[in-house]
Amino acid sequence: MNVLKRIGATASLAAAMSIGGAAMAADYPSKPVTLIVPYGPGGAADLAARTLSSEAPEYLGENILVVNKTGAGGVVGSTQVAKSRNDGHTLLMARVGSQATVPAINRTIPYKWDDFTFLGLIEKNPFVLGVSADSPYQTFDELKEAVKNGERLSYASAGVGTLLHMAMLIMLDDIGVDSEALIHVPFKGGGKATAAVVGGHADLIFHNLSGLSGAIESGQIRPLLTTTPERFAAIPDTPTAQEMGHPNLENVVGWTGVWGPKDLPEDVVAKWVEVLGAIAADESWLEATQKLGSVPAVLSPDDTKTFVEGQVNTFSTVAEKLDMVIE
Repeated sequence: MNVLKRIGATASLAAAMSIGGAAMAADYPSKPVTLIVPYGPGGAADLAARTLSSEAPEYLGENILVVNKTGAGGVVGSTQVAKSRNDGHTLLMARVGSQATVPAINRTIPYKWDDFTFLGLIEKNPFVLGVSADSPYQTFDELKEAVKNGERLSYASAGVGTLLHMAMLIMLDDIGVDSEALIHVPFKGGGKATAAVVGGHADLIFHNLSGLSGAIESGQIRPLLTTTPERFAAIPDTPTAQEMGHPNLENVVGWTGVWGPKDLPEDVVAKWVEVLGAIAADESWLEATQKLGSVPAVLSPDDTKTFVEGQVNTFSTVAEKLDMVIE
């Protein structure tokens, strides 16, 4: 299904989700809603949060205050929301790293993947393997050959256990080399990780297209591969994982959602189902999300939870295979 058809399907689903929600949530919110981003400025979560905060207040009836709370691969910000008052005025810009990969790897963090109220997924992000513009590697095959021949290159990530980290480990496993074949250089957020590659402080990055789009458009990052089943319109010259003989990499996909603390009141959940339903049909939000290299994908709370559970199971399997689980 192409992107436009997916957007249409999303809008139809979301419109159906929104029916009947408004009447239940008349008293919420009673003040601006704080949206915690568990990563630094400039990354995929931050960009999604600021896009949402620009468009959603029209439907929410209050402003959304975006606050970056970094640390421990998204754990610090996520923990703050998990432990916050469950009145719906403090919510989380949930990301695959902090809500799926980290819980799958580190069983000692202060929350489990389902210690939240799932309000809805809002977007999915294809992943792109990129190198700096002055890198000697022009193609994925050239890079793969260098790695398999023992070239000691480094890669930037948004932190240990984040999807940027796990994505590279999955790629290394898929091309048949050890997980330590590359040097891991973790940063506090995808924005800083991207800047490290642009600045020559790391050789490559496997990141959401939304987090790399600016650097790609400006010619600072050269994309070598994308995880979409078909070539993505924003980077039409970039081959897919399937084309390069690595279809398993299609499982590497970023996503963003809105979570709240556990046991949010039903009227709060209903209000956010209504808001996200309206957002899914909002041309301004759709356009802004697509410009970031993301695919709008609004899901209901139940469908969101099912999707996230599948992601957690996938990453748990990878972590156990690579003996990465912390218990």
